[in-house]
Amino acid sequence: MAKIAVELEQALARRAATGAAACHPTCRMLARGDGWMVADLICASGPQDPIFEERHGDVTIAMVLAGTFQYRGSSYHGSAIGGSANGTIRNELMTPGSLLLGNAGHNFEVGHEHAAGDRCLSFQFAPEYFERIASDAGVKKSDRGFRLLRLPPLRELSSLIARARAGLEYSADTPWEELSVELAAATVRVERGISSRAENAPPSAIARVTRSVRAIERRPDGGLGLGDLAREAGLSPYHFLRTFERLTGITPHQYVRRARLRDAASRLAAEREKVLDIAIDCGFGDVSNFNRAFRTEFGVSPLRWRAQQTG
Repeated sequence: MAKIAVELEQALARRAATGAAACHPTCRMLARGDGWMVADLICASGPQDPIFEERHGDVTIAMVLAGTFQYRGSSYHGSAIGGSANGTIRNELMTPGSLLLGNAGHNFEVGHEHAAGDRCLSFQFAPEYFERIASDAGVKKSDRGFRLLRLPPLRELSSLIARARAGLEYSADTPWEELSVELAAATVRVERGISSRAENAPPSAIARVTRSVRAIERRPDGGLGLGDLAREAGLSPYHFLRTFERLTGITPHQYVRRARLRDAASRLAAEREKVLDIAIDCGFGDVSNFNRAFRTEFGVSPLRWRAQQTG
């Protein structure tokens, strides 16, 4: 199990041992500057804990690294970052590899009704700082607030997530400011190309998909096929496939493969192991298949990726 997931499990074990009451996530500041900051957040809340309303102080982009949770808030159709929400309440299932999006001044709730704990890497931006990035990324001023609450694990963001994971797990000199700017620009561009969905999923569907995502986390390198995941969720393969894609934004096969590739990319950036060994450890039995999948996801070969991150 990756260090990121191990540290989450340790936090959950400590809370279970002490019987501590519900609390806010533990926050470890990684870096900050004029208009931006990056923090490592570990939350040990679970189904037994109450849900509190909170408010985004700044523009927020949070990478989910481990665990699952429900993120509730109002979708946005204002004239600028920090404007009014339109009152349409969304309930999104957050899974590893997805991005939580928040506009400054907007209220939200985070719940763990179906499983305990999560870990996120939170990038926060002062509204004026984010406005400048969005402008440079080609987004017009009247359309810079996030319309969505979540981005699914998308190929366009895989490289940034893998680099951030590697920085958190392995590196003491990660260029967090550069990564923050790249993430903000990529996120605002990608988010503009995704249509907002009109309906919320029922709680029963969220619970079923949560069980399957947690099963993938327990066995990231295991051979979990569609039938195995459908049985975990208590659905037929057909209905599970439709429900999973509706809630996560990608199919189960894409989700599992993308998670393995992000793990491999993080390790390639920080470890000296052979590509073959990393490929096998990450669930790819055939190195040629791994090389093809990696090039498709990241645009370069594994060796080229390693050279780019370490050179």
